[in-house]
Amino acid sequence: MKTMNDLRIKIFADGADEKGIAELAANPMIKGYTTNPTLMRAAGVSDYEAFAHRVLKVVTEAPISFEVFADEWDEMERQARKITTWGKNVFVKIPITNTRGDSAARLMHRLALDGIRLNITGMLTVEQVRTSAACLANGPECIISVFAGRIADTGVDPIPLMCEALEIMRPHPNLELLWASPRELLNIVQADAIGCHIITVTHDLLKKLPILGKDLEEYSLDTVKMFHRDAQAAGFAL
Repeated sequence: MKTMNDLRIKIFADGADEKGIAELAANPMIKGYTTNPTLMRAAGVSDYEAFAHRVLKVVTEAPISFEVFADEWDEMERQARKITTWGKNVFVKIPITNTRGDSAARLMHRLALDGIRLNITGMLTVEQVRTSAACLANGPECIISVFAGRIADTGVDPIPLMCEALEIMRPHPNLELLWASPRELLNIVQADAIGCHIITVTHDLLKKLPILGKDLEEYSLDTVKMFHRDAQAAGFAL
């Protein structure tokens, strides 16, 4: 079985809990960080820019992505150009479309030509990957985030799609594929096996990483002990 030492894939911590980010910043296993407005809201963030600057005092070298939240292209571009000034390790997350379903292709192409490192987010189709790769091909280092977990939620195996995405991106060494929204540790092993470059992992799922590669006989015994311990603690009697 795979252990953490066997993995080649880069693990990015996905979350907006400042205490958790600070703790993970000391962990050499974590190679980068991602956030989004939904995670920020769940963590109680009220001042977007202030939050970002506090986090960047802790995450000073590893790549970290902050997302625009406008829906109109001009305002989205203004936000992107502002966010990129926050730090040399900042990637600007741009959604693949706006809320009307209009493609962000022109915007991402324009920003990439100006040397802004982007993380194109919200993708679930091969065609979206193809569009993004074409727009970013001659730009700086950029990330293409495909939400493999959401694809799996629909009952579709994401692995063939992710493999095709890698083939589309292969001619472009400035691009990395990110497996987004994993649901279990197995997804890390799967993403690593196909050669995916990055996987985002939530803080809760990161807590399970020590289990990776655990001997199954030993894990079985731990499970039996847990049931027995909890039955005793509950004072059950028959």
